[in-house]
Amino acid sequence: MEKILIIDDDLHNRFLLKLVLEKEGYTILEADTGEKGIEITYEKKPDVVLLDVMMPDINGFEVFEKIKNTQIPVIFLTALEEKDIKDNVDFIQKPIDINLLIKKIKEKLK
Repeated sequence: MEKILIIDDDLHNRFLLKLVLEKEGYTILEADTGEKGIEITYEKKPDVVLLDVMMPDINGFEVFEKIKNTQIPVIFLTALEEKDIKDNVDFIQKPIDINLLIKKIKEKLK
């Protein structure tokens, strides 16, 4: 069973994503800070990381820089505008379109 790591400081967001993705058959790992997310990425080796951009400790782009060498696919979850997103990253704007998210996760797992 594929593991998805959700790195988001918002408990409500993590809860809803976990609820939906578990129904899709995924095992869910959670981190409420960027630092915990980095630690879990290296320890548990998830198949996909869902990464919030705006977090209080370190932002999602900083987390990405620290985990990109793992080659684990990352999908950013953000309220930022497209123009504010760095090139060559996959992202979904909040509020999240669940069908789009599931589609992107499946693409990453191929």
